[in-house]
Amino acid sequence: MNVFIKASVQPAQVQEPSLDDETKSERPWIVIVWNDPINLMSYVTFVFQKLFGYSLEKATELMLDVHNKGRAVVASGSRERAEFDVYRLHEHGLWATMEHESL
Repeated sequence: MNVFIKASVQPAQVQEPSLDDETKSERPWIVIVWNDPINLMSYVTFVFQKLFGYSLEKATELMLDVHNKGRAVVASGSRERAEFDVYRLHEHGLWATMEHESL
């Protein structure tokens, strides 16, 4: 006995991504270092030079932003890179977070 099954082929439904999703995924992540009462300014400058390869002048400028403004954006990039940078900053005793860059 031969059995034939009639299959109907219908196109797959594809959801188009919304512009909000696309914009959000394209925005880089930023790494923020926050002021704390524990670390010396010279140590923070040293860590910025060591981890990010900043010159003494750039590292000092970022450290002064942390000290005077309470925070500084020290890096930006992919989510994975930002997570890695936050981890390294924590390993050096600095308070750091990451977030999407503002539009």
